[in-house]
Amino acid sequence: MARIAGIDLPKNKRGVIGLTYIFGIGKSRASKILNEAGIHEDKKVNEWTDQEQNAIRTLINTQFKVEGALRSEIQLNIKRLTDINSFRGIRHRSSLPVRGQRTKTNARTRKGKRKTIANKKMATK
Repeated sequence: MARIAGIDLPKNKRGVIGLTYIFGIGKSRASKILNEAGIHEDKKVNEWTDQEQNAIRTLINTQFKVEGALRSEIQLNIKRLTDINSFRGIRHRSSLPVRGQRTKTNARTRKGKRKTIANKKMATK
């Protein structure tokens, strides 16, 4: 089993797909890493040799910010936006969509479950 950047990669997946389990590495970055390391993309993770694993590990550590460092950087960026009271920071603070989406309808993922407010009943005549 390959362990890279503190993540156990799945054994029976192709190399490109296996590397995407690391936070901060998508398909395009994974294929770039494998090309630079000289490993075929279709080679499965459990077929990698120790030398190939070390090559991938060094490439990721030197060129990319992944996992904990990337998560903390993202959180610091959000904190900076909220501290300077920018529009995006205010949206983050009030847990509303940040990138200009509508909120009258939709935006349920960000706003959470609906909070129904009951209307006053009309008096019957």
